[in-house]
Amino acid sequence: MKATALLIDDERKALSILKNKLERLCPNVTIIGETTSPRKALDLIVNQSPQLIFLDVAMPEMSGFDLLALVENPTFEIIFVTAFDNFAIDAINHCAIGYLVKPVDNQELIIAVDKAISNIEDKTALKKNQLLVENLGVQTFQKKKIVIPTQDGLEFVRIKDIIHCEGEEGYTRIHFKEHKPILSSHSIGHFNVLLADQDFYLVHKSHLINLSHINKYLNEGYVILTNNFKIPVSRNRRSDFLSKFRK
Repeated sequence: MKATALLIDDERKALSILKNKLERLCPNVTIIGETTSPRKALDLIVNQSPQLIFLDVAMPEMSGFDLLALVENPTFEIIFVTAFDNFAIDAINHCAIGYLVKPVDNQELIIAVDKAISNIEDKTALKKNQLLVENLGVQTFQKKKIVIPTQDGLEFVRIKDIIHCEGEEGYTRIHFKEHKPILSSHSIGHFNVLLADQDFYLVHKSHLINLSHINKYLNEGYVILTNNFKIPVSRNRRSDFLSKFRK
């Protein structure tokens, strides 16, 4: 399928470069509008109903996040375009929304567009966009959620409810206290990066645990979690792991 797209970036040069790349590399995208003004973008979103939006994060008039929060029903797929901004990328990743880092790489653009068009067909954009706005307004990770891609679709779960993630041959089984486990199509390495700043620790190459769900540490090198799972702590990680509790 082809997707209609709106480009939003306060830098005219960046907008021109992105437009040129899309026209050359992405025949499955039809550009129906472009603007350097977030406020004008709001009118274009309402009047043009784009399926896909390329949205700059850092703009002086209002950020891309602020713009998204003003849209009543954001049913369009988004690809954020940003310079390195750890906070922005962290928030975007938690919600399984696409992003590109400036200067935009050609191959990464093609991959992001193909993924976005696949997502358009799945009609998951509204819930992901609403979750992003919700998470940005939350001050602590206790109320934040992440999106977990599974073979059946997407699961939206609170970070604090995850007890631990267990790697299984390239997949990850995610365990909860009051929820049946979810098998994700992502590797445990993906979740280690995604949850790195959220009080999780990779105690073993196959086990990422939520530190707030530890009940006991055993001297032989195991932790007992709140779901009574006994998880090994790799010998070469024990010293660093235990140092977290001695500060």
